[in-house]
Amino acid sequence: MPRSWPLVCVADHELLRQRASQLGLAVQLSDYAVGGEIAFASGTLSVLHQPLAVASAAGRLEVRNARYVLGSIDRAVDGCLSGEFAAMATAPVQKSLINDAGIPFTGHTEYIAARTHAPLPVMMLIAANLRVALATTHLPLRAVSGALHSAALLQMLQIMSRELHHYWHIARPRIAVCGLNPHAGEDGHLGDEEQRIIAPAIAQARAAQLAVDGPLPADTLFVPRLLASYDAVLAMYHDQGLPVLKHVGFGHAVNVTLGLPIVRTSVDHGTALDLAGSGRADAGSLIAAIDLAAQMAAQAEHF
Repeated sequence: MPRSWPLVCVADHELLRQRASQLGLAVQLSDYAVGGEIAFASGTLSVLHQPLAVASAAGRLEVRNARYVLGSIDRAVDGCLSGEFAAMATAPVQKSLINDAGIPFTGHTEYIAARTHAPLPVMMLIAANLRVALATTHLPLRAVSGALHSAALLQMLQIMSRELHHYWHIARPRIAVCGLNPHAGEDGHLGDEEQRIIAPAIAQARAAQLAVDGPLPADTLFVPRLLASYDAVLAMYHDQGLPVLKHVGFGHAVNVTLGLPIVRTSVDHGTALDLAGSGRADAGSLIAAIDLAAQMAAQAEHF
């Protein structure tokens, strides 16, 4: 259906043409030019051409195209920073491809934060009315405890509260904070991170008039009756909060990066190389990410 806002795809023009032909998609590709007209009609797509280093075969990794992947991200980020674009939505990337090219890379979130000079990005995934942010992102489990700090947790809670207010117009966002350990540490008998790190951050957040509760046991917090009392959850690590969220809305959830000077959303899944070029991939999460990016950009303009 026609869009009410312009959409630009940053990619190799010939690659998109070949894939559309392979899948039998009747899409009209037009070249994007700064200041030029962008087609809104259904079945059209404006392409900001970023050339591949070498030809790409569906589902096959090509390490020589790692710089192409990062270059596409850089072009979108720079366009958002300059005001050329209002927001960006990213498709998944294969992290191992970039690392195999000798480029340190842990994920979009960290990479975009570094390029925009954002000191503390906060990854938050959204599915229906459930919003889950992560205190740590792509870390081995054994490294999570050492990565938690009261000052950073306080800053994350401040960012969450501010941006839930800014983009979702929630007057005083209510945030639940998970403990790290089973039963939130069981009063120190199952770990003391709750007492040493998490609780002090929550106390400081409350002193700053933020509506924050915790640390709460993750295994009981995600009960619908309790979740109904909160606008968002701050989980301590990737696989503490995201399995619940993906169970609720996998394929239609959206990843939002808070704490950036730009609007950035992404999909809730990985590259699914086994589906590449098959025509069987579900575009639901990408469509949701694009729609939410447009909504957030509009809210930022009218706030």
